[in-house]
Amino acid sequence: MSEVAKRRRFLLFLIKPSHYDDDGYVIQWMKSALPSNSLACLFGIAQESMQTQALGEDVDIEIFPIDETNTRVRPDRIARQIKQAGGLGLVGFVGVQSNQFPHVLDLARPLRAAGVKVCIGGFHVSGCLAMLPERPDSLNEALDLGISLFAGEAEGRFDEVLRDAAAGTLKPIYNYLNDLPSLEGATYPFLPRDRVGRTIGIISSFDAGRGCPVLCSFCTIINVQGRKSRYRTADDVERLVRSNHANGVRYFFITDDNLARNRNWESIFDRLIALRQEGLDSRFVIQVDTACHKVPRFIEKAGAAGVKRVFLGLENIDPDNLSAAKKKQNHIADYREVLLAWRKQRCITYCGYILGFPNDTPESIVRHIEVIKRELPLDILEFSILTPLPGSEDHARAVAAGVPIDPDLNKFDLEHVTTDHPRMSREELQEAYRLAWRTYYTEDHIRTVIRRAVAGGPRPYTVAYLVTWFWATFRFYNTFPVEAGMVRRKHRRDRRPGMPRENPLTFYPCYFGDLIVSSARIAALFAKVHLMVRRIERDPDSKTYTDEALRLTDDYEHQEMYQLSEAARQAGVKAKRVEERHHSAAAARADAAE
Repeated sequence: MSEVAKRRRFLLFLIKPSHYDDDGYVIQWMKSALPSNSLACLFGIAQESMQTQALGEDVDIEIFPIDETNTRVRPDRIARQIKQAGGLGLVGFVGVQSNQFPHVLDLARPLRAAGVKVCIGGFHVSGCLAMLPERPDSLNEALDLGISLFAGEAEGRFDEVLRDAAAGTLKPIYNYLNDLPSLEGATYPFLPRDRVGRTIGIISSFDAGRGCPVLCSFCTIINVQGRKSRYRTADDVERLVRSNHANGVRYFFITDDNLARNRNWESIFDRLIALRQEGLDSRFVIQVDTACHKVPRFIEKAGAAGVKRVFLGLENIDPDNLSAAKKKQNHIADYREVLLAWRKQRCITYCGYILGFPNDTPESIVRHIEVIKRELPLDILEFSILTPLPGSEDHARAVAAGVPIDPDLNKFDLEHVTTDHPRMSREELQEAYRLAWRTYYTEDHIRTVIRRAVAGGPRPYTVAYLVTWFWATFRFYNTFPVEAGMVRRKHRRDRRPGMPRENPLTFYPCYFGDLIVSSARIAALFAKVHLMVRRIERDPDSKTYTDEALRLTDDYEHQEMYQLSEAARQAGVKAKRVEERHHSAAAARADAAE
């Protein structure tokens, strides 16, 4: 009993924050769409610290992982728990992006006022320290509150933070940006089943690699995770998958920015194929570039390994816009071929598309989207606004040049215009963003996407569900679909400071009324699309449906994608020459064989 009495408790709260919507309420759901890999990574690392007794044999570390997109954060209750446990503890805000930083400071203020130790890590802290010559006001404000900042990655470094927190000697800044850890054999991401269960579909995540060698000017990854890629091994991934299967989790989002550039991709896929044959049947969502079809066997093995959905950074179909963003690895002549290759594996394709490049106008944006609808066989298109994110080359260059940038970091969510555009006002670009969603997600085009799925593509009902999800979340919630979830939650007392707290007599009737109406409209929309799928599947001609997007080869001289600009025409001419050389070489080989 005396030994038990001598033991102390250290409470570690790991919080992946959300951010405010336009009305000042935290974006939160009963169930969220995507898991947080940052939270999973930190939980795995913290578990290792707990198991190795990083704070000594007499201290029990208790870990509380919280994803605010599906769980309410109550600073007062956290402070009270730590106080009741003896005062030892730390609140770590993990994976904090720029749009989440203002809300994190709002959560941290009452914690610091209660004497709770707080540390913030993530892309905003790391990106600012990596790319700016002077600390921005946001980081200085955090430091003035007595908050510690962590830059870089926590593998092999987290014990130091825990020991400093326990001793009351947290450093203002922990900077490991120039000392990125190896991932081979490193602690792998993991979350308890009850946490993963708060996502739709019970989906978890892991990174098979970090870092990216390309130089996209709008990207923060290259300046935070580095341009030198680091990788987990097939053994690492197998252990991760097995532990999650034992936890009842079989669906994963692999968060690598481009899995096709992971040098271990084939051994990882081979191992996943072997696990499927053993009975551990997992499903995966991955991210790749538009040249992944040129990696021999990559797409075929991805399909065999259980990849069901794939995200491609299409970004734009104007070569001039791609060049302006240093996205030179994207070639529009690759788009059809890579999409058809994934279609052959019956994988659902999500494609990112950026609006706000210098050449864009409302008219050109609509024209480009209509071309994509006709000529490219993709399933889901998600739009974002070109944003100078802290940590990107675009942001560093804008700051150095004194370009006016919106001071409200909450708007840096890729949905709001934050700086001026050479051909549109900020209001016009914001409206063009809304127009883009309305242009792609029409009832006629959803019917077309479903017809393509029925004619030999991915599972029609899954495609229909996901397309409707994207359509409905933007239409009824005005929310980026990957930030959406099931049943919107709002708490009257959690409104952004500076915005008035609503009267309960008006707040609750409006909240529940909106919830009922939007849920009914979404249900009606899903029912309508469900009936659409049934009708299309019963159509005897549906199996032989084809259109311009399903054409097996490009028509460089007549397809509109190659006529949009002089750069697009030149891309078509170059692609046609390359194709003709390939045909000539193949014919020569055939003649030699005879």
